[in-house]
Amino acid sequence: MKIKVISIGKTQKSYFKESETEYINRLNHYCSIEKIEIPELRNSKNLRQEDIKSKEGKLILDTLNPGDHVILLDENGVTLNSVGFSNYLQKKFNSGPKTIVFAIGGPYGFSDEVYSKSNYKLSLSNMTFSHQMVRTIFLEQLYRALTILKGEPYHHK
Repeated sequence: MKIKVISIGKTQKSYFKESETEYINRLNHYCSIEKIEIPELRNSKNLRQEDIKSKEGKLILDTLNPGDHVILLDENGVTLNSVGFSNYLQKKFNSGPKTIVFAIGGPYGFSDEVYSKSNYKLSLSNMTFSHQMVRTIFLEQLYRALTILKGEPYHHK
């Protein structure tokens, strides 16, 4: 199984970069994982929010391949606990998509075109996190889910 994590913008803070690297290294034990950072738009302060979402959306869509199972990390998505997330992943692994893509949008979210290509919307919390922070939180939850599926002692009930 291959997993892609697409995000808008680069991680800036060194402590977030280090934690992302740590979880990517851990995840490589369980699956093939690829992290794709789409550069932030230049001169976006002169653009409307809808235009920003549209341009970012095109860049996200350009990274997708036919048959990808696309999951958007979205504040209006389904909220799962860690075991529920691992169960969801197991169902996807069993149903056969070659690649599961998790997309983390920009500050204004996703364009309608990206929503229309998605298969699922997942919320990490009812709270809002910075785009820098959510990457680490998500990678940790992905790692946790895979250790749950393997029956390893990382997650405690």
